[in-house]
Amino acid sequence: MKRIRVWLTLFLYILMAAALSSCLGSSPPHIAIDKNRNIHMIVKMNKGEYWNTVKMGAEAAAKEFNVKLTFKAPDSESDVKEQIAMVEDSIKEQADVIILAASSYMGLAQVVDKAAYNRIPVISVDAEVGSARVTANIGSNGYQAGQKSAERLVQLLNGSGDIGILNFTNTSDKQASGSESDFDYGARDADEREKGFLDYVARYPSVHVVDISYTPSVTAEAEELTRLMLLRHPNLRGIAALNETASQGAATVLQERGLRSIQMVAFDSSPAMMEQIQEGIVQAAVIQNPFSNGYLAVKNAVEILQGIKVPERVDTGTKLIDLGNMLWPENQKLLFPFVR
Repeated sequence: MKRIRVWLTLFLYILMAAALSSCLGSSPPHIAIDKNRNIHMIVKMNKGEYWNTVKMGAEAAAKEFNVKLTFKAPDSESDVKEQIAMVEDSIKEQADVIILAASSYMGLAQVVDKAAYNRIPVISVDAEVGSARVTANIGSNGYQAGQKSAERLVQLLNGSGDIGILNFTNTSDKQASGSESDFDYGARDADEREKGFLDYVARYPSVHVVDISYTPSVTAEAEELTRLMLLRHPNLRGIAALNETASQGAATVLQERGLRSIQMVAFDSSPAMMEQIQEGIVQAAVIQNPFSNGYLAVKNAVEILQGIKVPERVDTGTKLIDLGNMLWPENQKLLFPFVR
């Protein structure tokens, strides 16, 4: 009996040692910083609070992991051809990794395939691209973000009323035709946000989406589209804007006209938008995490170069901000990431 107890004790020690070894082996791999990496980040636009914050996060990671970061972006989100040319240049310049926020889901697919053919990994950030050769995707879930926007707007309207949507696309002609089949939606995130919004609203028979307009991410055009929406629908009770530019344009028009009777849910977290929430012009905004998007994109790029397996998808999440929670400490980190 004593011999059996000895063997049992020995067996338990072996199991504990194996478990400890397994735990140690599952610890996060060390990222070496003694190597030079040449990483190119190409985003949709070279201005706007959102893209500036993405760049800020990428630069923080580049400094931490000893990366030479080349940042590129066209003047407008609608300039798909310029973005394709930038990816082509990064291939010629032999970037180690390309991080891409694609302005067009299918428009950038072929050049991403070309990068993969040249053995350059591509990480999509913020917006997906229609290529199976993308190594990883970093960003928020657009469909869920659209649902959050719709949920709050329906609450604000007490489940009844006419709603207008101001979305973004890579073409300024979409609203002129009124036929979705004639146009490429462009950025996948725009499409997914709109789908999420419409699917949620469909649950409420007394809520009617009476207008959907599309802006090529130009604030002046977003303002004009908002004025036209108000003219066409004088009984409009709510507006959902699905990106930063659309939000700025719509909120500016509501502020100019003093239309406090119209409830608005915006998107993204520019300082101007936070002021408009405080002033009651905008009731809420769906906030992404652009700093984390930029930081994690570069971090994942470094891990790929080091041979570390990275997840195919990293959801950086969204949060709905309003006057009641905007001063919470955890939300302040999202709204003002530069104080980290």
